[in-house]
Amino acid sequence: MVFGVHEIKATVFDDCKKEGEWKIMLLDEFTTKLLASCCKMTDLLAEGITVVENIYKNREPVRQMKALYFISPTSKSVDCFLRDFASKSENKYKAAYIYFTDFCPDSLFNKIKASCSKSIRRCKEINIAFIPLESQVYTLDVPDAFYYCYSLDPNNANEKDAVMEMMAEQIVTVCATLDENPGVRYKSKPLDNANKLAQLVEKKLEDYYKIDEKSQIKGKTHSQLLIIDRGFDPVSTVLHELTFQAMAYDLLPIENDTYKYKTDGKEKEAVLEEDDDLWVRIRHRHIAVVLEEIPKLMKEISSTKKATEGKISLSALAQLMKKMPHFRKQITKQVVHLNLAEDCMNKFKPNIEKLCKTEQDLALGTDAEGQKVKDSMRVLLPVLLNKNHDNYDKIRAILLYIFSINGTTEENLDRLVQNVKIENESDMIRNWSYLGVPIVPQSQQVRPSRKDRSTEETFQLSRWTPFIKDIMEDAIDNRLDSKEWPYCSQCPAVWNGSGAVSARQKPRANYLEDRKSGSKLIIFVIGGITYSEMRCAYEVSQAHKSCEVIIGSTHILTPKKLLDDIKMLNKSKDKLSFIKHE
Repeated sequence: MVFGVHEIKATVFDDCKKEGEWKIMLLDEFTTKLLASCCKMTDLLAEGITVVENIYKNREPVRQMKALYFISPTSKSVDCFLRDFASKSENKYKAAYIYFTDFCPDSLFNKIKASCSKSIRRCKEINIAFIPLESQVYTLDVPDAFYYCYSLDPNNANEKDAVMEMMAEQIVTVCATLDENPGVRYKSKPLDNANKLAQLVEKKLEDYYKIDEKSQIKGKTHSQLLIIDRGFDPVSTVLHELTFQAMAYDLLPIENDTYKYKTDGKEKEAVLEEDDDLWVRIRHRHIAVVLEEIPKLMKEISSTKKATEGKISLSALAQLMKKMPHFRKQITKQVVHLNLAEDCMNKFKPNIEKLCKTEQDLALGTDAEGQKVKDSMRVLLPVLLNKNHDNYDKIRAILLYIFSINGTTEENLDRLVQNVKIENESDMIRNWSYLGVPIVPQSQQVRPSRKDRSTEETFQLSRWTPFIKDIMEDAIDNRLDSKEWPYCSQCPAVWNGSGAVSARQKPRANYLEDRKSGSKLIIFVIGGITYSEMRCAYEVSQAHKSCEVIIGSTHILTPKKLLDDIKMLNKSKDKLSFIKHE
């Protein structure tokens, strides 16, 4: 279950629920996504919501009904609300209950008070200004922040400051929802964004807990918040990943978590969501394991009723589904995921399989036998000469080559770009320098050493481990270097992620039982996280039962979208539309 659901139910629905009374609900763009991430229409009906409308659109008045506004505190959303209650004779609804996602600036609040205070029954801030995407993953849903944080255009200075302020406010609502006041730390290199954002978050956390009467939290809790710039691990953003979720989102055209497929000649679509137990169970597994597991599950279900013998045919499955509505849902899910896995393999087998070996060798600097790669260019060339690989795949391979040698010469980069005929796309490579990643010239700085994971069991084409996993494990074991990871607050709480008891604290009776209220490691990456990095949060939480890892970012990345965003960093962009103080 995604976190934040209970807070929305208690603060919004329970607050204005009255037996037998139906309401209309108004949402803006952000709250539509927020609600979709944790509620279905049936849940809303159970809460007395009869219809959900878009606040930006023209609507017919329904004067006999009350309206529940769940909106962001922006000028755009507030102006739309004010239009609904322009004057008593023109009011669209009987009364209004307003719930803001987070802090509403005085200027907007006073505007509402002056215009239509008589029509308002409730006006509250609920402090959930993020999208709870999965049980341990959140996003701020601000993909544009990538451009404003990493573009060097001096005309964007005001926008960047506004985006930083907004992200800090949103991150505070993540901490508040988790009931935490964490020690805030940031990665000091390669850029200064993490430092700036961490200082803002620290200040806003302090202010929030000063004025929040409901909270028992006054000092710091046993949790940490790590803030990191995207350039800390460029490799994980461009590698082909072979765990199910990461692979599917990279290779298939999945939009808004909706997967389209064909079965029995019919076009169908399925949403890959947290409510789907099978998806949650298999999404982090390697594709090879998934392909073995789903047919096994399908056999298990069919043998439960001995409805079919031996190999399952689709017609036998259809018969089974008619006989047993109880199993219909389960089988449908398995058919979806089997289709999804087969679609991934259809993309993988012809071209991606060969690419993966090259990518892994370049990323790790060693081959599958553990031998050091002596000549990275020799490893890269076959990919560049292969006509079956598209430009994106070639660019991803060139980037891995450049990352592996810590930057290259202008002459070498020009030669690569001309040979592959990607002159128009060369900014997808060059603009990585805006993220603090060495491209041209070669950097003399020593690359950070990695944990030795050679003893861990893995597939040959999946030897790379995202950098974030090292960071998570080191944070929990209290092994992060304080020079590289400074604290914002003067006296941070005693960090106890590993469950080890410090000499100054009394030991707790049972640390595992205490985990819910115990330590959390909250991570925020400026500029997007990958599906493989999301997976690490679950793996590390599973291995270190004493600490739950929660990871979030401005948005979720796929390699192709990231390269498109990188290409835009040296272009000018339209101004932002979602800033509070316009």
